[in-house]
Amino acid sequence: MRTTPCACRSTERGFWSHLWNFRLARITMPYLTKSLFLFFCLVVTGECRNHGHRVRRWTGTVETAKYGTETANHGTSLTKKPPDVTKNRKQKTEQLLKVDDHDFTMRPAFGESWLNNDIINIQLAGYTLYRQDRTAASGPAIPVGVDVQVESLDSISEVDMDFTMTLYLRHYWKDERLTFTSSTNKSMTFDGRLVKKIWVPDVFFVHSKRSFIHDTTTDNIMLRVFPDGHVLYSLRVTVTAACNMDFSRFPLDTQTCSLELESYAYTDEDLMLYWKSGDESLSTDDRISLSQFLIQKFHTTSHLAFYSSTGWYNRLYINFTLRRHIFFFLLQTYFPATLMVMLSWVSFWIDRRAVPARVSLGITTVLTMSTIITGVNASMPRVSYIKAVDIYLWVSFVFVFLSVLEYAAVNYLSTVQDRRERKMRDEIRERARSQSLPCTCGMSQTRTMILDGNYSEADTNSLAGYTSGTMVSEEDVEMPHEVMNEKQTPGEHIVVHLSVSSESTTTKKKGIRALKIIQNTHAIDKYSRMLFPGSYILFNFIYWCSYCIGA
Repeated sequence: MRTTPCACRSTERGFWSHLWNFRLARITMPYLTKSLFLFFCLVVTGECRNHGHRVRRWTGTVETAKYGTETANHGTSLTKKPPDVTKNRKQKTEQLLKVDDHDFTMRPAFGESWLNNDIINIQLAGYTLYRQDRTAASGPAIPVGVDVQVESLDSISEVDMDFTMTLYLRHYWKDERLTFTSSTNKSMTFDGRLVKKIWVPDVFFVHSKRSFIHDTTTDNIMLRVFPDGHVLYSLRVTVTAACNMDFSRFPLDTQTCSLELESYAYTDEDLMLYWKSGDESLSTDDRISLSQFLIQKFHTTSHLAFYSSTGWYNRLYINFTLRRHIFFFLLQTYFPATLMVMLSWVSFWIDRRAVPARVSLGITTVLTMSTIITGVNASMPRVSYIKAVDIYLWVSFVFVFLSVLEYAAVNYLSTVQDRRERKMRDEIRERARSQSLPCTCGMSQTRTMILDGNYSEADTNSLAGYTSGTMVSEEDVEMPHEVMNEKQTPGEHIVVHLSVSSESTTTKKKGIRALKIIQNTHAIDKYSRMLFPGSYILFNFIYWCSYCIGA
């Protein structure tokens, strides 16, 4: 088939057109990709900058709000100013104080002139907190000297049976690891921060209830190291320890208490505690005083204490003797009790018929004594033995109680006596009516009759109302058991005389005397006025002599 020239030319133009487009695409594709990648990087960079700007603006808003809040709280309306850079010191990037590399527990400028860095650190590099080793396995224990200065004896509690003491406790020992060279042979002093880095004795207080180291304004701990390795370790402690008190002589007692020091972990084979200067290791302040006690003496002792599971330990004792002041208890206990006993004796001088007065007085004294006893026991521990003050108070209470019983006996016997006399008078009246005795009215002469003497004294006295004549004495009667009948004339008086037989006279006189004391209630009060004070004075004499001489 034959093609025309126009068709050939159109086909040629189409070919060259495709070829040009292909070449143009190959040329423009890398530039387009690079352009897109560059555009993407620019977009990401712009977004990052915008995000950082937004963060800074948000932080500044918060700080401005905080500053505005603080300004509002202080009542001012100042706006936040930018910080003055010229007034700020340049901050170092390194840490100023390297505690691990250096020790800053020493006071400033102590070793700047003559001590090098190793001496300032006291050769703590490689130092262990273990006890320094002995020279040999069988060598002696490390000696640790102790001395104590008692600052104050704060309180003594009888109820809790303890005491509180503030003291300066000092330890002395030698540690070869702490030796250093010094041209002036001067020691170095540190505070309590260095104690945690070196070995110190583990002394504790035996039988301690509470104890603490004073920490105002800092911990009251001092550590002094000498060039030859000797160490002084001092601390200020307040301790409350138990004290076994004996109140059998209270308040006339003398108490001895002790504060005991001992190592907690090291036995006597590892650590030997001893008083550095003997009795002179304990010093006290002359101004120490207590309100209820007189401090007689302080002294030191030392013993070995054994524990079945751990072994033997050195134990140091601080002993002090206290003697109680008696004047306070004389005013608060003894004098009131004595006055209550004396007040109970007043009832012996009050008429026995004044029942309200004597009963109220007796009850008042008994209740007052009970209150005194309760008040004394409230301030004392509940011991199972009798104290000296208990003896005095309970004996006084018995005297007061006996005075109440005395009036009860007087009142009862008075009632019985009145009842017996009333009954006797009724019997005599009945007997007189049954015998129909003649009336003596108008009789001019007297007739005497002697009857048998088997009558009581009350019967004899009761006939006084039935005669107006004279009684014939026993001297005029020759025969006591004979009845003399005289010739009765008109107008004579009749007198009845009761004669007591001679056989029963001796025995009945004794019975009458003994019965007279019981029947006469005034006699009981009369004897009580002498018996009660005398017995109480004798008791006081024996009481004070026995306890005061024993003390």
